[in-house]
Amino acid sequence: MTTPVHLDTSFLVRSVCPENVEAASLLEWLEQGRPVMISAMVWAEFLCGPLTDGQRTLAMQVVGEPVAVGGREAELAARLYNTSGRRRGSLADCLIAAAAIEGGAPLATADNSFARFADAGLLLA
Repeated sequence: MTTPVHLDTSFLVRSVCPENVEAASLLEWLEQGRPVMISAMVWAEFLCGPLTDGQRTLAMQVVGEPVAVGGREAELAARLYNTSGRRRGSLADCLIAAAAIEGGAPLATADNSFARFADAGLLLA
């Protein structure tokens, strides 16, 4: 089975604009039959926009149902938050990283700050 890839918000936002490199990467994964997933946290951030109805529809078609963030992810997110410097505004990133780690999927991101979670097991796509 092909390993899925988990998208973070920055990657998803950029991937719905065809001129961005993220759109090309996403298309390549889809053509390879690689599953693509997002967490509910990513979906919520994405829906905050700004985005067009077409971008929203495209994203829904590509990623399907977001993965729920449950107790295991919440506990891991809290550990990531506490061990990565308790940076203001970073809890959402911790939840996104935790969902990818728990899901066993590398994270595709346009945000290099996720590298700080590598020691906790986060793989970057």
